[in-house]
Amino acid sequence: MHHHISAHNLKPQDVTDGGYRIKLTKSSFPALQGMSFYKLVLNEKGVREPHWHANADELGYCLKGKLLVSFFGNGNSREIFIVESGEVFFIPSGALHSIENIGKGQAEVLLQFSNEEPEDFGLSTVFGMFSDAVLGNTWDVEASHFRPMKRVEKETFALKLKESTPLTKEMHYTSSYKFSLEASQPPILANGGMAKVARNNVWPILRRQALYSLVLHESGMREPHWHPETAEMGYVAKGRGRMSIQSPSGQVDTYIMQEGDLYFIPKAYPHHIETLEKTDLHLLIFFDQPMPQDIGFTGSVKSFPDAVLSGLMQSKEEVFKALPIHYTDLFIVDKKKPLDK
Repeated sequence: MHHHISAHNLKPQDVTDGGYRIKLTKSSFPALQGMSFYKLVLNEKGVREPHWHANADELGYCLKGKLLVSFFGNGNSREIFIVESGEVFFIPSGALHSIENIGKGQAEVLLQFSNEEPEDFGLSTVFGMFSDAVLGNTWDVEASHFRPMKRVEKETFALKLKESTPLTKEMHYTSSYKFSLEASQPPILANGGMAKVARNNVWPILRRQALYSLVLHESGMREPHWHPETAEMGYVAKGRGRMSIQSPSGQVDTYIMQEGDLYFIPKAYPHHIETLEKTDLHLLIFFDQPMPQDIGFTGSVKSFPDAVLSGLMQSKEEVFKALPIHYTDLFIVDKKKPLDK
């Protein structure tokens, strides 16, 4: 099974005056398990119509532009806040929400859902399914009040406003549903790169998801590792890199990834990541756990006796005796050796 999909194969499924989206669910990317991906592009003054997801939480990363996120949730809770490039936001399952481009030019948003086949309800179709009488009873007005309203069978998805929503002071306040990922301090920092994290220990609102912003320099490599009970889905925001992943059958899938590409790693499948250029490789990595688990080679392999390792790999014991012992994973290691094929 292929774990990588090229940006050249990602075509918009929905296109309106307000923008478009690219959807990757299990039906279009069979490797996906327990999560899915949308790339939402909103034109200037475009707005994703108010909607909700019946079976999935939503985690969004603003890749480009300036957004106004509004939602109404359980317990009559209401949130409205501004999200800019490098910031992330969280929408709980079932909350009615909209995403509006309030900046200049297009806005781009990466959305991860906590289900491989998210179910959407758009307000345009749901509102229109009820009769004039039902709506009249709801707001205590005459049924005829709603007769001019046009009913639609397919959601509007995104529309272009004549004027952007006026900004108020309250929209500039912080929200527990928003996190400034790229402005945060990286808990993982090495010569070869760094990782900034949006996970439950720094953003407690997260329940089933997390997001890492991983940057690898030319001199860095993400060591061979795996994530127990944690699946991984990554988007290449910048650069060009290589990844290898092994399946339980022993099959190895090695691929080149570049800007706009997407990959998926099932739970606990071993893999590594390295850059292929002199410029940085920037990955936005989504997980299906609020606190992703991680086991790397640098900490785990040498926890076993050298005799066991040399016997296993049919080599001299000196091969493993010469390796340094690390009691914790290094996460990012120095890339000093020439690229092999």
